[in-house]
Amino acid sequence: MTKHIPNAITCLNILSGCIASLLAIEGYLYPAALLIILAAVFDFMDGLFARLLGAYSEMGKELDSLADMLSFGFAPATIAFSYLRFAVLGDSAAAFTPENLSYSQIAILLSAFIISIFSGLRLAKFNVDTRQTSSFIGVPTPANAMFWASLPIIFHFGDYPMIEGLLSNQWFILAAILITSFLLVSEIPMFALKVKSLKWRENQIRYLFLITLVVLAILLKWLVIPLILFVYIFFSLIDYLRK
Repeated sequence: MTKHIPNAITCLNILSGCIASLLAIEGYLYPAALLIILAAVFDFMDGLFARLLGAYSEMGKELDSLADMLSFGFAPATIAFSYLRFAVLGDSAAAFTPENLSYSQIAILLSAFIISIFSGLRLAKFNVDTRQTSSFIGVPTPANAMFWASLPIIFHFGDYPMIEGLLSNQWFILAAILITSFLLVSEIPMFALKVKSLKWRENQIRYLFLITLVVLAILLKWLVIPLILFVYIFFSLIDYLRK
């Protein structure tokens, strides 16, 4: 019976991703973002329980990849889609229909799903890349999903006119989509956040990463959330150069 616990948790990841996608398409971005974060919690827990219970299986591995594709590939793309929809259509975004759109508008809106395509490529690459046993090559899909989920969260807790202005610009959103999608399949070496011990010597880069985030959180408050991805990349590059 216990061997099914990790897969059951992975199914909760799938459920969270499904509901998050539905809410984001309907324009409810804050609860969608929270559900993506919840999916990330389930993604961590299924691996933890698999290790604790010794319940590894090929089915669990494949199910986990499918869950990640939905929660960290499709769901963040729907958030990007909603931002593009409001940027392109403005006040009429809530009542738009495809037949009222130009071909260029349709192309811009559908570009949000470049995130899904590159997330699929990232996950497939991870499954066959033997270099990624204890670290990552390219940004992991959950980290990219957290970036997109962070945007509705910072607006929920604060008023940031400059960022709101940027997210009202379709070209800025398109650039963000292309950059984050490229990072998924890049050859940038990324350290894993999982630790085997609490010793400083073995976890210097992880501790420095966390300390930096705490300092930035004090200085920038909620604005630190979308910066986490880029701080992670920065410290990963430092770790790679140091080694």
